[in-house]
Amino acid sequence: MFLRAVLEKNPALLEYAMFSQQKGRLLPDTYVIDLDALSKNIREIKAAADTHGIRLYYMLKQAGRNPAIARMLEESGFDGAVAVDYKEALFYARQGIRLGHAGHLVQMPDAALERVLDAKPEIVTVYSIEKAGQIGAVASSRNRVQDIMLRVVGDGDIQYSGQEAGVSFSDLPEIAGRIAGLPGVRLSGVCAFPCVLFNEETGDFELTPNAHTVFKAGEILRDMGFPITQLNMPSCGCARTIPMIAAQGGTHMEPGHGLLGSTPYHRAGGPEIPAMVYLSEVSHNYAGKGYCYGGGYYRRGNLSGALVGRDINSARIMEVSPPDNDSIDYHLKLSQSCRVGDAVVMAFRTQVFVTRSFVALVDGLHGGVPRIAGLYDAQGEKLL
Repeated sequence: MFLRAVLEKNPALLEYAMFSQQKGRLLPDTYVIDLDALSKNIREIKAAADTHGIRLYYMLKQAGRNPAIARMLEESGFDGAVAVDYKEALFYARQGIRLGHAGHLVQMPDAALERVLDAKPEIVTVYSIEKAGQIGAVASSRNRVQDIMLRVVGDGDIQYSGQEAGVSFSDLPEIAGRIAGLPGVRLSGVCAFPCVLFNEETGDFELTPNAHTVFKAGEILRDMGFPITQLNMPSCGCARTIPMIAAQGGTHMEPGHGLLGSTPYHRAGGPEIPAMVYLSEVSHNYAGKGYCYGGGYYRRGNLSGALVGRDINSARIMEVSPPDNDSIDYHLKLSQSCRVGDAVVMAFRTQVFVTRSFVALVDGLHGGVPRIAGLYDAQGEKLL
């Protein structure tokens, strides 16, 4: 999906990935992240946010919940991490990483609430009066008031399979009124997902109905007297979408793929450049086709092509066929027979945290002194 964009905008990353595999420095099934490119993307997004008055949490599940990148983002002025689920929240808490928004897509379960709230997240998303009450009870036991945010769903809003949740827009006044009577919590925000999507026909982003629901819900709650400080409108956060959200009345965004230059828009446009590639190696040939090691395939990544060879100058571009969804990605099939041991580099939209891959951070690539700054697993634990 992004291979040609990487060839055009960041060929040094492809070259270094192939070099590292050929020298035995990196194993197959490794996502290689260019920290120089990432730093540029961070600056672009933060500048746009500052211009339009948008606050930013960062979403790192796409990059494997990496704590080193989290610290880069905090130092760059981002307002803490988005913990998409309780496992991520607990990991960040152990790492001493600031929690901005907990419960983005998955509620905090009972057994994790004390540990998550002890990390003092800025805000926690809830889907129900029951969860708000549980959070309030834990916060009260610590003599605290926890800010919470309601995920609100209106008629016609988009919800992805496996992510169905939220308070119905029509029930919002009643639910909010009941929350107002709970100790230990303060209703101060509204969110939905996704609020921005890429339109393949126009080649640009557009707001979804969800974004309008967030704005209307915020107006209702403010009229009811709630101190609403967050209208959080995540998805596709990047320099291009920040002004769109600001114009809709949003206050917060949560860049993830935008940081890596891997939203669909970045195949051709945007100031952000591709900062991550997937590295593999030719394992064998069978029936006239090459096969490389898998482990990092993501079904929604639109994987289509690979650069195969021993260096960037002699490498060939060929098609990649992932296994069907009933099979484990032990290998990925290449469209041609290949030399065993050659490097295979791909670029596609992924979610590292659902893979079994390694993550290698590369520093100094664009200063002429590249080095592997760290090796991690897909959940952010440091290996080297």
